[in-house]
Amino acid sequence: MSVRLDPAGEHRYIAGRFAAIAEAAAPDDWDSPSPVPGWTARDVVGHLVTWLPGFLNRDLPEVDLSDPAAAWRRRSADVQALIETAGDEVVRNRHTGELRLAEAIHRFYTPDIFMHSWDLARALGQEPDLDEARAAELLAESEPYEELMRSSGQYGPRVPVPDDASVQDKLVAFIGRDPAWRRPPR
Repeated sequence: MSVRLDPAGEHRYIAGRFAAIAEAAAPDDWDSPSPVPGWTARDVVGHLVTWLPGFLNRDLPEVDLSDPAAAWRRRSADVQALIETAGDEVVRNRHTGELRLAEAIHRFYTPDIFMHSWDLARALGQEPDLDEARAAELLAESEPYEELMRSSGQYGPRVPVPDDASVQDKLVAFIGRDPAWRRPPR
C-alpha cells in the first residue's frame, strides 16, 4: 500500500519515477512511437514540460527537448521549487477556478506525470511498473468524472479489459490506452 504524501512529496516521488524511466533511455529511443497516437517518446516529455506554465498562468524557464531526460530534470526541479515555496499562493484558471498553487499541481499535473509514465516506459521499450495503490486511487478518483474527462478531448475512448485485469491495466485502459500496446520492433 502506498503512503499518501503531501503535494511536494507526491510530486517528488512521481517525478522521480518518471525521471528514472527517462534516464534509462538510449539516445535513439526518443523518436520511437508512443502509445499516444501521433506522439513519440520525446513528445510525451514535451507535453509534460510545456503545458503547466499556461495552466498556472506563470512563466517557467524554457527547456531544451534535444535532451528529453535533461529537459525533464530541469522542469521537475522547477515545479518542485514552486510547490515547496508556494505557501498560500493562489492560481486562477478558467477551467478549475481558484486553487492554491501546490494543490493545483497536485490535482492536475502530478497525476498527468503518473499516467504518462506508462506511456513513456512503453515508448522506450521498458515494462511500466506503476504504483498499484496509487493507480487504484487515481482510477477511483477519476471514474466519477469520466464523461467530463472524455469531453475535454484529452482522453481517448475507454479500452475494454477483462474484469481480472491489473489495476495498472484498468487505469491505462480508462485513459484510452491499450494495455497490450508495445513499441514496434526496430
